[in-house]
Amino acid sequence: MNERLRSLPSVDEVLARPAVRALAERVGRAAAKAAVRAAIAESREKLQHGVDLDGEPVPDARVLELSASQAAPRLRRVINATGVVLHTNLGRAPLHPDAIRSVAEVAGGYSNLEIDLASGRRGQRSAHLEPLLCELFGAEAAHVVNNCAGATMLALAALGKGGAAIVSRGELVEIGGGFRVPEILAQSGCRLIEVGTTNRTRVGDYAAALTASPGAMILRVHRSNFALLGFTEMPTLAELAALARVHKVHLLHDLGSGALDPALGELTAAQSLKEGTDLVLVSGDKLLGGPQAGIVLGRRELVERCRKHPLSRALRADRMLLAALEATLRLYRNGRAGELPALRDLHVAPAELRQRATRLALLLQQKGIACSVIECEGKVGGGSLPLRKLESAGVALDVDPVVLLAALREGDPPVVAVVREGRVVLDVRCAQDVEELAEAVEKASGRATTRKGDTVEGVSESGAAGRLLREQGDDDMEV
Repeated sequence: MNERLRSLPSVDEVLARPAVRALAERVGRAAAKAAVRAAIAESREKLQHGVDLDGEPVPDARVLELSASQAAPRLRRVINATGVVLHTNLGRAPLHPDAIRSVAEVAGGYSNLEIDLASGRRGQRSAHLEPLLCELFGAEAAHVVNNCAGATMLALAALGKGGAAIVSRGELVEIGGGFRVPEILAQSGCRLIEVGTTNRTRVGDYAAALTASPGAMILRVHRSNFALLGFTEMPTLAELAALARVHKVHLLHDLGSGALDPALGELTAAQSLKEGTDLVLVSGDKLLGGPQAGIVLGRRELVERCRKHPLSRALRADRMLLAALEATLRLYRNGRAGELPALRDLHVAPAELRQRATRLALLLQQKGIACSVIECEGKVGGGSLPLRKLESAGVALDVDPVVLLAALREGDPPVVAVVREGRVVLDVRCAQDVEELAEAVEKASGRATTRKGDTVEGVSESGAAGRLLREQGDDDMEV
């Protein structure tokens, strides 16, 4: 083994080759050197795993491939073939073309981000969106920050620092990325008071806590990506609002999804405010269908306290977020919400999905790829409507799943799929362009065939691909 490893060329030897010298002249010596080192390391790892190197141990072609890969953008568009519409790992809701144009226009030059054009004085960033938010959600006032977890921490810090917040044990959840409600409370400076049990919490539990800790806030938290079923009980928002008024404390609602349409099956911020909630916190990139954002809605005096808190600056939204969110909200105002990509994908008819899957299967079969159309079950994702299953359709591929998954992710564009019953499945719900998807699968199948039997870096049953094979195809799927 040592002799085989010593046979690998040095970095300088590879750099001296004509093709690699030409590469260095195009991209610079430092970039070429990085590609050479990566190619040598790749060959070394293959030898260590017992893979025979046919021909040149460090081929020029591989150096050029690695150089192109290293020069490519790291953040890229992917094809979502998982069937999860609001896939957190894939960026959640795609933006509407109007929102994309608005972002490009505002980002390409100067804007009135923090200036009141009427008076010429400094203005507030959220002022551009506040009238729309108040109109659509039925709120007195509104403020926008960069994400919903930040909005929740801001509200707790502005209204309850040094005090306490009462939360049902059934709502002490952990959301994607390992963020836990108790930890957010601790960071905000609020003391957590747990009430009730995991499955049953009554209004009397909150009342007892308020008697023991006068002045504590009441915090209702959306359970995100899980639900409690069976022997359960929770007070209504109206009951909690009435209790909060009696004790003269605030009721906050970390609602999450930001849905504007009650027909989607999620409680809306407008409904929560109507029930008597003082402050509601929602996301912009879930069922609202816009960019990542945290939206604070509710009583003017409380929203102003959040707006003026020092943490608000640390969490402030940038011009591109605000431009995309305003364009998204205007689609709702103009009766065009059905055009939003996320809502379109949620409501697409099963018959249309079957037709799309059939078209994809025919394209793949024409390319010599064995496959079949199957029924699928998708998800909403993004911590929204965890119990709702989406009737869908897809194409199952008769190719080694471990190798093919890696090859699909390495493509241009990359494809993210799932494995069911030992086969790679391409759910077509979020993949409208089946021609592009078919071409990507054809190229990936070719790569998978050439590398079958080789050791593929980062792909094993115990690693991320193994977790994918065990069908963690939800919004927190590890790829």
